[in-house]
Amino acid sequence: MAARPLVARQPNERLQALIQEAGCSNAGLARRVNMVGAERGLDLRYDKTSVARWLRGQQPRGRAPGIIAEALGRKLGRTVTIDEIGMANGKNLASGVGLQFSPTVLGAIEQVCELWRSDVGRRDFLSGSAVASSALVEPSRDWLITGADTAVARNTGARVGDSDVDAVRAMTSALIELDHRFGSGHVRPVVVHYLNSVVSALLSGSYRESVGRRLFAAVSRLTELAGYMAVDTGQPGLAQRYYIQALRLAQAAGDRGYGGYVLAASMSHLAAQLGNPREIAQLARAAQEGARGHVPPRAQAMFLAAEARGHALMGDARTCETAIGRAVTALDRAGETAGEGAAGGAGGSVGGSGGGPGGPSGTGSGTDDPDWIAHFGHAYLADELAHCYRDLGRPDEAAKHAQDSLDGHPESRARRRAIGLVLLATAQVQQREVEQACHTGTRAVELLGTLRSSRGAEYLEDLQQRLEPYGSEPAVREFGARLEIQAA
Repeated sequence: MAARPLVARQPNERLQALIQEAGCSNAGLARRVNMVGAERGLDLRYDKTSVARWLRGQQPRGRAPGIIAEALGRKLGRTVTIDEIGMANGKNLASGVGLQFSPTVLGAIEQVCELWRSDVGRRDFLSGSAVASSALVEPSRDWLITGADTAVARNTGARVGDSDVDAVRAMTSALIELDHRFGSGHVRPVVVHYLNSVVSALLSGSYRESVGRRLFAAVSRLTELAGYMAVDTGQPGLAQRYYIQALRLAQAAGDRGYGGYVLAASMSHLAAQLGNPREIAQLARAAQEGARGHVPPRAQAMFLAAEARGHALMGDARTCETAIGRAVTALDRAGETAGEGAAGGAGGSVGGSGGGPGGPSGTGSGTDDPDWIAHFGHAYLADELAHCYRDLGRPDEAAKHAQDSLDGHPESRARRRAIGLVLLATAQVQQREVEQACHTGTRAVELLGTLRSSRGAEYLEDLQQRLEPYGSEPAVREFGARLEIQAA
């Protein structure tokens, strides 16, 4: 009989880190696992020796990995997956990949690289997964209470230098501009493949502390952009995973301000799209609290505008107006620049076409504003206000701000302008100016015909639904026919 081949086991560092985070002894974890098993009708008899074997790399069979994850999750007060405890064994990553805010830098690298690999591999569980509001709010809590990573430097792998980071930033700028012009449907595959090939190799390389911080900052912005592009291609469950990982990478970069931006411009926007107004306000407030003292007035204005959007959707006009007033005041403190509107992000609006990084790398507003917020000026704020007043049922104000937003955005912002036109048309429907609304909507249809954007299509669908009560009018029938032609 042939001898069984020896397989070298690797120590389970992920499990070790979680046990330390939970403050458990090996014996304590074993007791907790046995208790969870008993609840499920299993007679488990693990002890401290069992846990020691797991830490050496042994993989328990059957339902045990899930029960271990559940036991640790109860102790930590959050969801823990079998991937996070290092027991996915290269398979069955299922819905857990990308949903955790890793407690360690190493875990963050492993998780985001696995997300990119899974995305490139078109794993069905990513594209078809739904969004859970709790999975947006829980990482924001982890971000709020987690201290800064003390060190991110690595001394194994190929050397990574400042020029490599600059290349990632330049690539991000180019991809943002392509996304603005043509929509995410044309650009997202390029972003994901670049992340999975070039960027994953950089994260796994060797870099000194200062380079590592810059690298994590650059990768966080590109990861957030990929998340926005998932939104714009109709994959909100995938976007959720990218946003969580962008938040974790911002933490590794030591950039509390950008972490707040991910919460307010990306995660809360996703909550808005999914109709969860309370989560919108919660995420925006988490951004304000966690980034307090780390962001300039321009970013404060954006965070407050995000909060206003949530209150508007909840129908709380008074609180919404308060947040709007504070946002306007903050933006007035920031001042305007002659070049505003030339350097926006992929979306940059909680209520508009999405989040996305701020301006292209190196773009500033002439002040000390970081490049990711340099784009947020009066045109972007007007977009936010148009959404707020639309949701509050105040069409005169919604129409005014929608027009202000259109006036402030250049022709190169095709998607931004298209959504602005739909906002204006929606306000005109609310004003019962139906023929004018159809005319404005037709301009939006023409512009969106040059893009591949699911977000734009969703706005048009909303406009069409609002026009249904006026379906007998010739202008409405003509507009509907135009939409059918474009969809064909």
